[in-house]
Amino acid sequence: MTNFIKNISYSLKKYKFLMCQLVSRDFKVKYKRSALGIVWSLLYPLLTMSVMALVFSHMFKMSLPGVNYLVYLMSGLVIFNYFSEASNLAMSSVVGNFSLINKVYIPKYIFPLSKCLFVGINFLLTLIPLYAIIFLTGTGVNIYHLLLPFAFICLFMFTLGMGFILSTISVFLRDMFYIYGVMITLWTYMTPIMYDFAMIPEQLQFIFKLNPLFWIIYFVRDIILYNQVPGLNVWVYCIVFSVGFLLIGMIIFKKNQDKFIYYV
Repeated sequence: MTNFIKNISYSLKKYKFLMCQLVSRDFKVKYKRSALGIVWSLLYPLLTMSVMALVFSHMFKMSLPGVNYLVYLMSGLVIFNYFSEASNLAMSSVVGNFSLINKVYIPKYIFPLSKCLFVGINFLLTLIPLYAIIFLTGTGVNIYHLLLPFAFICLFMFTLGMGFILSTISVFLRDMFYIYGVMITLWTYMTPIMYDFAMIPEQLQFIFKLNPLFWIIYFVRDIILYNQVPGLNVWVYCIVFSVGFLLIGMIIFKKNQDKFIYYV
C-alpha cells in the first residue's frame, strides 16, 4: 500500500498535464452549447434549494427551532450534491476511457481522481450561493468557519474512495450503473438533508450514523448554524470514515486494475 501511495504521488507529478487536460475536457463537455455556462454551477443549487424549501417548509411545514431552515437545507445540499455527482462520474470514468487505456499506458486511477477534482471545482463555486444565503438570512459568519476545509477534505477523500470502489465494480458489472441510481436515491433519504435528525426514532438513529455523509454534514452545520466547534467524536468519525473508505477504495482498485483490460 505504501508503494501504491508513492506511485500515485509520482504519477500525479508526471501526468500533471494529462490531469489538467481531463479536467478541462470535462468542463468543456459539461457547458458546451450552454447559454449560461458556468453560471449554472451557481444557479443549480439555488434552484434545487428553492424547490425543496417550497415543498418541505410550506407543504410539509418543516422547520427547525433556533436555526434558519434555508441555511440548514443548503448546507446539507451542497455536500450531498458533490458526493452524488462526483461518485457517479467517477464510477463511469474507467469504462468511459477504455479507448484511451487501450492505446497508451496511463495510470488508471487518474480517471476517478480527475472526476472528483472536476466536480470539486464546481463544489467550490456552489459555496458562493451558500454564503449568499448565510448572509441574506442573517445567520452570519464566525471564526470557526476556518475549520470548514477539514470537512471538505474529508468529503473529498470519502468520495474518491467510493469512486475507486464504484469504478472497479462497474468494469466487471455494468449493471452497477443502474443499481447505483437506486442506491443514491435511498442514500438521499438516509442523509438528514431536508429533515431534522431528531425526527428519527431513537432506536433507528444508529443506522443513520453509519452514513459517513451524516458526520460531514453534522460537522459543517455545527459551525455554520450553531456557531460552535464540533465535538471530538465528530472529528474522529469524519477522519475514520474518510480515510477508511479511501484506503479500502485504493486497495480494491489496485488489486483489480490490471484486469480491466480484459473487460473492454
